[in-house]
Amino acid sequence: MGRRDLGLQRMGEVVAFLDTNVILRYLLNDIPEQAEAVDELLREAEEGKILLRTNALVIAEIVWTCESYYELPKDEIRDKVLMILNTPGLEVEDAELLAEAVVLYVEKNVDFIDAYNACWAREEGIPLAYTFDLKHFRRFGWLESRAPGRSTGGRS
Repeated sequence: MGRRDLGLQRMGEVVAFLDTNVILRYLLNDIPEQAEAVDELLREAEEGKILLRTNALVIAEIVWTCESYYELPKDEIRDKVLMILNTPGLEVEDAELLAEAVVLYVEKNVDFIDAYNACWAREEGIPLAYTFDLKHFRRFGWLESRAPGRSTGGRS
């Protein structure tokens, strides 16, 4: 099996990447015939006929598109993302981290990417963030935030 063939099957099942636009059609139902096709695909995944996979960048693009283009409220975006993260037959890379980030996105009223990065830093054991966005990053109690230009506190 060549490198290009690795993603086609995993122990006999078909594995496929699920792109942002497919998930958006399903969540927004703005093109009903496409939303219906996605619903059918998700049913096949739930039945184990196919394993769908996606990643954190797709989820970030969903949040950004729903917020900036469709102007949905943050709590509605959170609910949509949590629904996708809990879809049977769909594996999402870093799903637990993304779920926490999308909840903090609403609770702390911060950008989704800032919430994700703060959660990621905590998961990686990183206690300090350098950012010019101190307003948002200071809302995360576990992460010290500094603007560049201050002493790093590191080795001399």
